[in-house]
This record gives sequence, structure tokens and C-alpha cells, in this order.
Amino acid sequence: MNVIDISDISLAKSGVTLQHNLFSQIRSRILNGRWVSGAKLPSTRTMANQLKVSRNTIIQTYDQLVAEGYLVSKPHSGFFVSLTLPDQYLNAPEGKNESALGVDNTPNSGLFAPGVAEFALFPTAQWNRLLQRHSTRISLLGNQDLQGHLPLREALHRYLTSSRSVVCNPNQIIITSGAQQSIAIALLAINSLGNNEKLLVEFPGYRQVVKVLDTFNLDYGLVDVTAERGLNTEYIINQKALGVYLTPSNQYPMGSSIQTEQRLQLINWAQENKSWIIEDDYDSEFQFDSRPLRSMQGLAAESGNANHMVYIGSMSKVMFNALRIGYMVVPEDLVKVCLEIKDALSGDTPSHTQAALAEFIDEGMLVRHIRKMRRRYEQKYHLMKQCITERFGSEWQVVSQGAGLHITVQWQSDVDEHQFSELALSHNIVVRPMNYYEPISHKRSYGSVVLGYGNAPLESIVESVEKLAELYFELKNDNAVDLAE
Repeated sequence: MNVIDISDISLAKSGVTLQHNLFSQIRSRILNGRWVSGAKLPSTRTMANQLKVSRNTIIQTYDQLVAEGYLVSKPHSGFFVSLTLPDQYLNAPEGKNESALGVDNTPNSGLFAPGVAEFALFPTAQWNRLLQRHSTRISLLGNQDLQGHLPLREALHRYLTSSRSVVCNPNQIIITSGAQQSIAIALLAINSLGNNEKLLVEFPGYRQVVKVLDTFNLDYGLVDVTAERGLNTEYIINQKALGVYLTPSNQYPMGSSIQTEQRLQLINWAQENKSWIIEDDYDSEFQFDSRPLRSMQGLAAESGNANHMVYIGSMSKVMFNALRIGYMVVPEDLVKVCLEIKDALSGDTPSHTQAALAEFIDEGMLVRHIRKMRRRYEQKYHLMKQCITERFGSEWQVVSQGAGLHITVQWQSDVDEHQFSELALSHNIVVRPMNYYEPISHKRSYGSVVLGYGNAPLESIVESVEKLAELYFELKNDNAVDLAE
């Protein structure tokens, strides 16, 4: 039997490893029929000598081709092209097909993008060590507990009890793929138990909540949140509603909080009307102007009224956005319904990441990181506020409290917030217009934008706010000229 001629193989520098380069060339020749089924390849020693590479490189390449079904190894005979090729690779193109290339839709997480944590200070080395430790655990490779990895639920129970005064047990905690999934599960679960009454949501508010409501065609009403009054709790307690979604620690995007007296009013309203409260404890870890209030769930549990409370949290802001792990604390009689919905939406949550997170919490890394980032974000907040005051004077008013990862500003001039946002983006600055958070058309007497400082480098803040001031006053002057003409 003739041995395949390999004189046309070249391993010139290609930006990939020698093994990968050789593997790709052999596979290509097999798939396009140049190396026919049953043909014999040169021995590993012969090919290594001809290509002037180490024999180990050839051995590893042959082994990979055998593992993927392109070659077969016959003892004492050598390597041969497989008679039956892997079906999924038949007719595979040799190179990139431009028409088959995808589009990268990654959101812009750049300067002043709201809702993005600072990544540079995250303890990546320690986190990777934990991931690596658990990635070799065979027991985590199969299907896992739909409710979530038990050690993580137990770790979160300890953390939430001590840091947010949440009253629960690990069997009430459900691990999700982030706050967004928690919100969807909570809304669908509550709606399935409801009486055709509407759900109430904050306005302006977290846009993803309305996306869920619209997607599943759930009826909802809007509750005003203003800079002057905060959440209109009086409106809520005079409504007969299935439930209400709230961000009481740091309302997004207005940046207000619900005080204890208002919280008690809402808890009493929920109890009297058998209505639900979904408490999204957004940004509760990062309070700068005052001590954080205890969770509404914990407050309700004090009086035995937590049976209509759903508490939601996420690791995206305290760790990093791509982690995609959230959690929800629900009454015990709601667990089964929530799990049925989670099972229908996504099934269980990746187990190795859950195991690493459980250890991250138990070793005290999470608390240490939060403390460090609280100081960091407070420093950024005060610098942002100072720069805005210096560059805009009385033109801009900061209306959000000292908390979280964003600042919300308002102005009374005729500068259009959308036009301002687009102009800033052309200078690589992300500015979120307020009507992004308004699901219906809404006339306002002011313009407003949200500036996220979480991932903004501290050393870039002064220069960037100066650029925003330059752009803003440029638009304002242009408008004045147009009016004069």
C-alpha cells in the first residue's frame, strides 16, 4: 500500500500552534477527498523528520485526529484515513465564509455605561483558582439540583442573614442565571396564583421588568417615581393590585430609597390585600450617604408578614456582570411553582460556577471585595459630583442619592437628552437618556440622563465630565442660535 505524500504540507508561521496548524491541514485534505478513505499516513517518525518538528507534535496531532474520527490506528500497522468520516464535518468549508460570519452585538460597557461594575479590582486570580479547583469534580458534571447547588444556597443564607437581615432558610433560596431570570420567575409565579389584577412597576424603572411583562402579555400599571418625592407609595396603597415590583434600596434610575415608614405601609398593604411585593435589593451593598436600611423582607418577617414577599438579588454588580448568577428568596409554598417555571425556562444552573461562588462567599472573599469596592465607588461618586458641580454649575442638578454605581442628573434647558446621548457616544462616552427607562411616551419639563461610574477609570472621570460639559453647552448654544434666527 502506498503511503500518502505529504510534500504539500507547510507549517509556516500562521498565528496558531504547530499542532493546530497540522491538524487543520490534514483534516482539510481528508474532507475534500485528496486523502482517500483507507489511505495510509506516514509513520510519526517519518512525518516528524520531513516536516522538521518534534515527534510529540505528530503523535498528539494523530491522536486528536483519531479521537475525532478522521483516522484509525491499527496496531503494528500505522495510521489510516477512516472509512467513515464524522458526519457533522462532511462538506465543511476550508476557510472562512464571509457570508457566514456573525455580528458582534456585545453591549458597550465603556465609560459611564450604567450598571457595569469595575472589573480591574476584582480578585481574578483567586476566583480562577476556585473555578479550577471545582472544574475537576466529576460529581458536578451531570444534571444538578434545579433549585441550585446546596452549598451555595447555604452560603447565601448565611450572607443574607448577616448583611441584609433576610429571614429565611436555604430551602427558600433559588439560584438563577441573574436578577433578570429571578424577576421573570417571580412575575410568572405570582401571576399564576393571581386573580386577574394587574402588577405595578416603577416609572421610570428597570426596563427589563417591562420586557418580561410585555413578552408574557401580563397586565401592569405604572407607579410614578420622582426626584422630589421618590416612590408614590400613596398611589400603591390605594390600589387593588396583584403585586408590585420595587427597588427600595436605590431606585433605578432615579436613585431614591424607600424609608422605613413607607416600607411598613407597603408591607401592611400587601398583607391586607393579599398582594405581593417583589423586592429587588438593587445596589443595597453600596450606600455612601447613610447606613443601608434592612431588607423589606426582613422587616416583614419581624411581624410575620413575609408570606407575600419575594426577595431578589444578583452577583453582577458586586462581582462582575458576566457571572450571570442571581438568587431569589421566596415563601416555602411558592418554591414549587417557581421551580416549575425555572425548569421550563432554562433548567438547572451551571454547577461549577455555583460551587466556586459558594467557596468565594464562605472564605470571606465576597465580603472583602464588597468593602473594597464600596470605598472605591464612594470615591468615584464624590469625584463625579464634584466635577459636575464645577463644570455645570446650576445647569445640572444631581437628583440621585449617594449610592450604587450611577448618578442621575436633570436640567431645565431645551437640550434634547437623545441628541446629547448620541453626541457623547460619538466621543466614546455612554450616556443613557431617561426615556430609556420610560416604557410609554411621557412629557417632561426637564431633560435627564444616567451616568454610570462603576467601570469608569478614576483617572478618566475629570476629563470625561469636562468633555460632557463641552458637548452639552455646544448643543445649548446651537439651540439658542437657531431660536434667534
